[in-house]
Amino acid sequence: MRKNTQKRQSGCPVAFGLDTFGDRWSLLIIREILLRGHNTYSEFLAAEEKIATNILIDRLKHLEAENIIEKNRDPNNRRSFIYTLSQKGRDLTPILLEIIIWSGAYDKRDFALHDVLEKIKADRKGFEASLISE
Repeated sequence: MRKNTQKRQSGCPVAFGLDTFGDRWSLLIIREILLRGHNTYSEFLAAEEKIATNILIDRLKHLEAENIIEKNRDPNNRRSFIYTLSQKGRDLTPILLEIIIWSGAYDKRDFALHDVLEKIKADRKGFEASLISE
């Protein structure tokens, strides 16, 4: 399990952000929910990055404890859960979009979110608003 986030090592806002949402797997889970509409454990496991089950469980618990995601029973399958972004999680939208823009400028390979980058370039404010309001 990850360290207790209640005890921050410094007052640095960058460190706070990284402690809260900044590891690779947490950001990829947020991406899956925000940009791909995935919201179940099995959908997260099926992501192309192939997250290990123990890491996925840990990150979901961490994101829930940090109030980035909310966990609710799936009304169609009471044994499963649906994960959604809280308002705090949706507020990370501009950060994810900036990462996509930065990656688009420097990663010259074809990348999976090229369509998202094009939407950002075409209408950043409108695209961002549509993600935050969902």
